[in-house]
Amino acid sequence: MNYVVKHNKVLVTGGAGFIGSNLIDALLANENTVVCLDNFATGKIENLEAAKSNPNFTLIEGDIRDRNTCIKAVEGCDYVLHQAALGSVPRSIADPITSTEVNIVGFVNMLFAAKEAGVKRFVYAASSSTYGDHKALPKVEHVIGNSLSPYAITKYVDELFAKNFSDIYGIETVGLRYFNVFGRRQDPNGAYAAVIPKFVSSLIKHESPKINGDGSYSRDFTYIDNVIQANQLAASVPTEILKERLKDYQNSLAGVPKVSEEATISEVFNVAYGERASLNDLAGALKKGLSKYDSEIANIAFQYGPNRAGDVPHSHAAIEKGKTILGYAPKYSLETGLKEACEWYWGNLK
Repeated sequence: MNYVVKHNKVLVTGGAGFIGSNLIDALLANENTVVCLDNFATGKIENLEAAKSNPNFTLIEGDIRDRNTCIKAVEGCDYVLHQAALGSVPRSIADPITSTEVNIVGFVNMLFAAKEAGVKRFVYAASSSTYGDHKALPKVEHVIGNSLSPYAITKYVDELFAKNFSDIYGIETVGLRYFNVFGRRQDPNGAYAAVIPKFVSSLIKHESPKINGDGSYSRDFTYIDNVIQANQLAASVPTEILKERLKDYQNSLAGVPKVSEEATISEVFNVAYGERASLNDLAGALKKGLSKYDSEIANIAFQYGPNRAGDVPHSHAAIEKGKTILGYAPKYSLETGLKEACEWYWGNLK
């Protein structure tokens, strides 16, 4: 059965951002009442154009670092999809203080407010950066390494807080470790823009994009619609079914800590397609995809520079846990996702 959130009241923090706004559109399409909390530090009001005309949508402009704002935003909500964060490894290295304030203090404020409001489940954006320097591929949820950046530390600390709140207060929490999400509305501008929209923007302008390193670093690039599916499932699969599937999953793997049937749900899942591509592979795929609209793009060369501090060389997700427990079945590979994304980028960035 494909579970979705329907006819509920849902808070999406960071809802004016790339991922958050796409989640809001999906939730409204399923007849939910949606509250968006965003301070517009990185989110954009234009991402909410479609939502703003919907009578079931409410926008609260505020900061998750303010506890009273969090309490107000979650009032009467059944679920929280917590996407608000300061992303980017380089940004966290340049300014670890603000990343910590937003990603940890803001997270705990929101988690505590959700607990006080009695929400059914708190689903939050975790990160593949949590795997740190652990070299084994693919990455499995129960084995991580040492963090390589302040950002990675903040996202791992969030997981610890979520588990702790579940144990102490009984709030159900589900963390989704996103792997290099891309797609419509992802911002190509700014010093900390993600690689795909940054490359696309340069190619459309007939500029040579810059690859950090020799292009051999690889990522499990994940299209936005796979992420929407994962959030829907993480929020809506009934507790009894989650526990039954979790028990079966744990029994199938040696060395995985067993959780008692009485324990409150608090799990993390990889959200990816389950394949990896190098930056050089990505560059070639983007040139091919955009050349459909402008043949000159096929001849644009990429530049190469030094590796970026804090970057993990390779990222590849094992997604069996999500498939087994949530019923996660990603439909978009890098190829199919890029086809959709290039069409959107061409229509919106050129």
